[in-house]
Amino acid sequence: MGEFPDIRIPIGQGVETFIDFLADNFKAFFDFIFVIASTSIKGLETALLVIPWWVFIIIIFLLGWYFTNLYGGLLFSFFIFLVGSFNLWPEMMTTVAIILISVLLSLIIGIPLGILMAFNKVLSAAMRPILDAMQTMPSFVYLIPVIFFFPLGNVPAVIATVIYALPPVSRLTELGIRNVNKEVVESAQSFGSSTMQMLVKVQLPQALPTMMAGINQTTMMALAMAVVGSMVGAQGLGERVLYAINRTDITLGFEAGISIVFLAIIIDRITGGIAERLQKHRREDK
Repeated sequence: MGEFPDIRIPIGQGVETFIDFLADNFKAFFDFIFVIASTSIKGLETALLVIPWWVFIIIIFLLGWYFTNLYGGLLFSFFIFLVGSFNLWPEMMTTVAIILISVLLSLIIGIPLGILMAFNKVLSAAMRPILDAMQTMPSFVYLIPVIFFFPLGNVPAVIATVIYALPPVSRLTELGIRNVNKEVVESAQSFGSSTMQMLVKVQLPQALPTMMAGINQTTMMALAMAVVGSMVGAQGLGERVLYAINRTDITLGFEAGISIVFLAIIIDRITGGIAERLQKHRREDK
């Protein structure tokens, strides 16, 4: 009675069997996803590297100035200049490409899912525990199944990042639509608006500030996966951090790590500034 009985419920083995089934029977589908994702990442990375460094810094300055203030624009452009001075410019562009692709995929999947959850309480109740599991599962766990489906590199890192970063935008899209003023919805219905017209012209614009908060969280979670993704071959700043850990290179580790911090600050402030402007416009419209 003092020891737990020798009983094993083979849930993990069932998951492994399911993963093996998918890998064996849907290989062509996963190969198609790999080609599309790898081509997109490489194309975006090439496009970013084509931009002259000073033009990219000016773009960051203008974005920071417009969505925060003049001090923010100057600070963000200085951060980007510092990353370049660390000789990490190509790695930064790779990381930015991976983050942009991951966030784009998360939004393409997450926003429609959040809309469906807002209109269907059964789907919302069914998805809630799944999203809870996706958001609380240690990020390293997502790397295990994706390496069965894709070769090591940027693609499995992007897929794992999408799974990890998708829940916030889905949850906040649903929350934003559900919290739209009922009087506004009833007014739109009284004028004969269809469900699609009401969604596009009333509910989504009203929910946009809340959705932007979800996009901000999704982007930050995608950036948090930069180092984790390097464990399955993802390139960029995360790879430099992992290399520094293996070599106990304090200089490289600090420079690559602080570069990720700089990107996090810039992305957080700019997306936050977009959300604040949308909220301001919404108040003015009222």
